[in-house]
Amino acid sequence: MREALADARLATATGDVPVAALVLDASGTVIGRGSNRREVDHDPTAHAEVLALREAAVAVGDWRLTEVTLVVTLEPCVMCAGAILAARVPRVVFGAWDEKAGAAGSVYDVLRDRRLNHQVEVYAGVEAEACSLMLTEFFRGQGPAAS
Repeated sequence: MREALADARLATATGDVPVAALVLDASGTVIGRGSNRREVDHDPTAHAEVLALREAAVAVGDWRLTEVTLVVTLEPCVMCAGAILAARVPRVVFGAWDEKAGAAGSVYDVLRDRRLNHQVEVYAGVEAEACSLMLTEFFRGQGPAAS
């Protein structure tokens, strides 16, 4: 998570929300990395998780990422949860809860929804204080319209 936090700090240089994700293979090696790039790429789908999953799929040579762990500094949103499920990711570790748009237990629990064809092990709150603080500081600097 500390490595993801360091990557998240880089997103602020482009005006993006400081969120980063890493995909680790079974041995713990990073095979995918992403930080938010919505502002710089003008792409509403350029969330950290989606970018990290894309890179990992290229590294593995398959869209099925059945032997990985996704680590992300903020609880995934519904779009990212859908991508995680589509990629068959078995484990997600996240830092800060997203009480406005989270889809791994706060607003929704898409990742563990038994009605779907795949469920994910979720480990929440890892380095939560550091992840939350980074986001709070970012939004504080953006003014009232940014939230």
